[in-house]
Amino acid sequence: QVQLVESGGGLVQAGGSLRLSCAVSGRSWSTDAMGWFRQVPGNERELVAAMNWSDGETYYADSVKGRFTNSSDNANNTVYLEMNSLKTEGAAIYCCAAGRAGDHQGRRSSYYYTSGQEYDYWGQGTQVTVSS
Repeated sequence: QVQLVESGGGLVQAGGSLRLSCAVSGRSWSTDAMGWFRQVPGNERELVAAMNWSDGETYYADSVKGRFTNSSDNANNTVYLEMNSLKTEGAAIYCCAAGRAGDHQGRRSSYYYTSGQEYDYWGQGTQVTVSS
């Protein structure tokens, strides 16, 4: 059974840093693609970063590029999101998500996805608050 558990959220001043963690249990092909999303109540969910466990390539949204860094620990089945130079507009609930990464023939691949619709599993989220 797949379970995603985020941690590391909290209150930080603008310009500060936080490190989020996403612990994945039940890892398999169905969780090869991983994503970080954030959402403010009343707004649409926004992709922050996306990756695949099979390689080190990570996609970043333009709004966080150069300030956020995604990394993964295969041995501990954990994905991290290091957030630096946080802005007040970065305050949101941050969730990690996982999904199957298959190519056009349904074979296991190193794809990652930028759409939340491609993900099957979601964590409960962790609140990030950024004060001015």
